[in-house]
Amino acid sequence: MIYKLSTILRYSTLSSHPMARRKRTKKIVKNLKVHGIADKGMAVARDEEGLVYFVKGAVPGDEIDMLVLRKKKGFQTGIVNDFISYSSKRIVPVCEHFGLCGGCKWQNLSYPDQLHFKQENVNAAITRIAKLNDDIIEPIIGSKLTTFYRNKLEYSFSTKRWLTDEQIHSDATDLQKPALGFHAPGTFDKIIDVNKCHLQDDKSNKIRNWFRAYANEKNLSYYDIKGHNGFFRNLIVRNTTLGEWMINIVLGENQKEEILAICKKLIVDFPFITTLFYTVNKKVNDTILDQDVICYHGPGFIKEKLGDLTFKIGPKSFFQTNSTQAKVLYDNVVSFANLKGTENVYDLYTGTGSIALYLAAHCKKVVGIESVKEAINDAHYNKELNGITNADFLVGDVKDVLTPTFKDKYGHPDVIVTDPPRAGMHKDVVETLLELKAKKIVYVSCNPATQARDLLLLSALYDVTRIQPVDMFPHTSHIESIALLELQA
Repeated sequence: MIYKLSTILRYSTLSSHPMARRKRTKKIVKNLKVHGIADKGMAVARDEEGLVYFVKGAVPGDEIDMLVLRKKKGFQTGIVNDFISYSSKRIVPVCEHFGLCGGCKWQNLSYPDQLHFKQENVNAAITRIAKLNDDIIEPIIGSKLTTFYRNKLEYSFSTKRWLTDEQIHSDATDLQKPALGFHAPGTFDKIIDVNKCHLQDDKSNKIRNWFRAYANEKNLSYYDIKGHNGFFRNLIVRNTTLGEWMINIVLGENQKEEILAICKKLIVDFPFITTLFYTVNKKVNDTILDQDVICYHGPGFIKEKLGDLTFKIGPKSFFQTNSTQAKVLYDNVVSFANLKGTENVYDLYTGTGSIALYLAAHCKKVVGIESVKEAINDAHYNKELNGITNADFLVGDVKDVLTPTFKDKYGHPDVIVTDPPRAGMHKDVVETLLELKAKKIVYVSCNPATQARDLLLLSALYDVTRIQPVDMFPHTSHIESIALLELQA
């Protein structure tokens, strides 16, 4: 299907890409065939000599001329300068903000094709980095929901609205309005004014648009990100599959009377809100982990259910942002671990303990380690909430807490589950795992490249027997991967 370039590639063309507004010496690479996807919405191409190109604005199957923006050893990055032909894999994006917002960068690629290329990325990491055969990699599990699947979104208010070149050069007189929505890619102070987002239940759109209308009616100021002043700053919206909703209004100014009036009106207009918070954040950065969060309405948390377990989610809690697919992920972890009820399990990088608690019913004992104190507090609460008595949780960096002597107190592990951040496991953790020699390691990763690196290191004592990719985030390049490692005889 061929359709207008302006419909499918608003920010990837030279005229509307923020990086392309700088004066550059142009270098055009001709006749590139795009064949894959990479991080941050980049597509991948190679020339006849094997040089790799990462290009924004293309999808696999496109034939393009690319404008080079950066050159590095072994690869170059850039944007589409011209299309020779369009890919048959292209589809019309469902979202009106596609191409401006950076949230769903592959919405112009059919979902089956997204899954195909994500599978290819996992296969490439496992074969090239981990040096393993791809016959151990199982078919990717896609998400049943490809829109409205997230349970958390964070919106920003800004005095600076992102404008396209078309808007800048138009005759419109209302372009200097403030904005409520998401940061434009490549900027820190400009916000795309969002009308409808397809990531979270539509009630989230209604709530966000209510705030815009209220701010405009009451003439309340939006936050100036450069000047660090203004009233409305951020809006955090969370929901669960149980129909519970949590709102946190983050303000840059402590106008107490106005804040209370907003909260009162919001509850009247949206009675389905379970818990309503407000936070006054006068710091330069947006994080609220170190701020007092004030509960105006409700119990101060919402609840989510995964399988037979109920989880409490507070305003500072980490929780998987795709609840439905999180259950799929955890069910596969249980399947890989294949517990018989007698095992001692370690859960590394446990977060709020969701995987550990999910495993508790299948093992003798599980102990989780996590560096974030608030997350461990949630883990303890959820343990009590579900009547689980065979789980324990410790605060600390895994590399410091998990030492060879850790087993003296908590018992030798039969199974170790590890779910590290994108950077993968610290080398000291890998070394400790090799010393502990658990019978099985179940490695959950959000970055196949660092997972593959760690699998190669662990191959000194372990055989990788199964790998299961799981798609948690449709229309993005992100992919989860579960690996089963078994101790060599």
